[in-house]
This record gives sequence, structure tokens and C-alpha cells, in this order.
Amino acid sequence: MTEKEKMLGGALYDPADPELTALREKASALCKAYNETPEAEAEKRRAILDEWNIQRGPGVYIRGPVWFDYGCFTSIGENSFANFNFTCLDCAPVHIGDNVLMGPNVSILTPVHPLRWQERNVYKKPDGTLSNREYAKAVRIGDNCWISGNVTICGGVTIGAGSVIGAGSVVTRDIPPDTFAAGVPCRPIRPITEADRMTD
Repeated sequence: MTEKEKMLGGALYDPADPELTALREKASALCKAYNETPEAEAEKRRAILDEWNIQRGPGVYIRGPVWFDYGCFTSIGENSFANFNFTCLDCAPVHIGDNVLMGPNVSILTPVHPLRWQERNVYKKPDGTLSNREYAKAVRIGDNCWISGNVTICGGVTIGAGSVIGAGSVVTRDIPPDTFAAGVPCRPIRPITEADRMTD
């Protein structure tokens, strides 16, 4: 397996691998280009997202600044929105559904490092270069979710469709559909029901 295949498959991998390094360098340059492009230059921003190969449906809007590890391992459904400072470390696949709203400073963090320092610390490879070991866990956000500001979503989490995550939460485990959840660590508070209706 290549290091990229290991990474996307959830196995320990070498992030200093040349193919992965090149993809991250491309993403870094595209982050810079996107973040320096005014919102009014919508066509230029779309072209940058196209070059990035971020899979996205119609109506997706990312305000910027935005930060991706790779970008090409993220998919965003139609009419979804990310506010300022969206960070997505997509070392494993990240799927964001349709009509998802994300407040400012939302972070999706798929990388995971070994708990034992003997496996986590930087080491010297046979060719003399330095690297470390990590693995990654996919994240899935269902359709029609609202992820409030300053939320951190950790690797391996699925947030069920229609759920709301309260501001400042750290999501470390799955959240059921149609649920209001909040806290550090984030936990389900209550179901979202017809009683929450605000319109006729």
C-alpha cells in the first residue's frame, strides 16, 4: 500500500511521504490564494476550489479564511456554508452533507497520534530524513446540521442528520440525528422536536 492509501484507510502512515507532502504543499498554496481573494471575486474563488478538487454541490459557500490539510479528501453537499476560519484536517475522508451551516472557527480534525510516545515521537528514517507516525479517522456530518461557532469535531465522529451542536463543543463521539448536543466533551442534551417550531 502507498502511504496515501494507508492514510485514507486508517492505518499508521508516514506524513513525510513525498506524494502526501506535495498534496499538502498544493493545499497550502491554494489556502493562501483563496484567503487573499476578496469575496466579491466569486468566479476566481470558484476556480480555486475547482483546482483544489474539493468535491462540492451547488450553492456551497466558504467565507474564508479557510485551512485544509489536503482539501481533495473533503466533500461538501449542496447549499452548505462555512463561516470564518473553517479548518479541515482531512487526512481521512470528511463528508459534509447538504444544507449544513458551520459557524466561525469550526475545526474538523481527522488526524490521530499514537498514545505511546515511543510511537508518536519524531524518528529518523533509513534515508536520514525525519518523520513521525500518525493515523486518521473519517468524519461524517449529516444533512441539515448546524455546527455552532468554535466547535471542534474529532476524528471518527458521525453527526446525525438534523442535529445542532452548541457553541464551543468538542465532539468526540457520535451524535444521533435530530438532537441538540453540547459540551466538552459534547453529549446529547435533548431531541429536536415539533415543540421547537418557530414558524407556522
